[in-house]
Amino acid sequence: MTNSDFRTPALDALAQQVIPAEHFEFSAETAKQRFFNDTRMLDVKQWVHNAFRTNPKSMVDHMLDNLALTGREDLLDLGCGNGFVLEYLRPHLCEGSITGLDIAPAVLAAAQERLHGTATPCTWIEGSADDLAQLSDDSFDRVMANYMIHYVPDLERCFAEVRRVLRDGGVFQLTTDRTDSMLEMYQVHFAALDAMDAPKDLFKATPKGRFSLANGAPTLRKYFSVVETVTWQDQLRFTDPDPFMRFYTVGHNHCCASSEPDPRLDEKFFAELRDRVRRQVQQEIDERGYFAVTKFTGSFLCR
Repeated sequence: MTNSDFRTPALDALAQQVIPAEHFEFSAETAKQRFFNDTRMLDVKQWVHNAFRTNPKSMVDHMLDNLALTGREDLLDLGCGNGFVLEYLRPHLCEGSITGLDIAPAVLAAAQERLHGTATPCTWIEGSADDLAQLSDDSFDRVMANYMIHYVPDLERCFAEVRRVLRDGGVFQLTTDRTDSMLEMYQVHFAALDAMDAPKDLFKATPKGRFSLANGAPTLRKYFSVVETVTWQDQLRFTDPDPFMRFYTVGHNHCCASSEPDPRLDEKFFAELRDRVRRQVQQEIDERGYFAVTKFTGSFLCR
């Protein structure tokens, strides 16, 4: 099942109906102050993606395959978060080095604590991925940017900087989603919003629509001679609505509806939204045996 293909004509047709053309956009400052002022969002996502996956090959395994490490590389992780991915990769860099960069002090501190005491040299930098001025030219064999590029203010500058710090023969791995990834979560979310006659500006797709697997390659080709797309799929399956609801509310801020303060949306609104979503999820579990959330994701490998 390692090479599972969860795409079906029915899911593709549903995506055309459910996923809006317009997507949410959030600033780097919002990400720093609200999403990553602690590790809760990352912790919940990482737990759910591992605990409820049906693909035996994890997303981090996919990344590891892409990086093709020999153990001696110097690796830069842009938006390293709480170090979850780096902890997994570190044994494969026993003779190399790790540099983790993030704009949010709280998650950067968590990454530093996570890898504290390891033999692989680690450097931690608080900063933005579009300003790598403190890093020297040709200083890394591998650069990663995993599920964070949509927050970077200046994408063109970011990619130019990555090209500058990446050594000849090195690889830049940028991991992101298709806009219809986790379609089923958005389907129940939008159905609940529609039943509540919610404000129309809440009917938006994931912020990753800014730079997705569908639209990102042309920009990357301005800076890299080779841009390869390697896809990966999984399906999360829940037989209890509780873990899904944590994923939906904490991990994804009610599909971004609660990402920023909005005077129109009080706790009564979100209580009703959660109740409606939960009932849809429970109904699917009762009828099918589980509630599925299908992941269409992958990486650009740039050289």
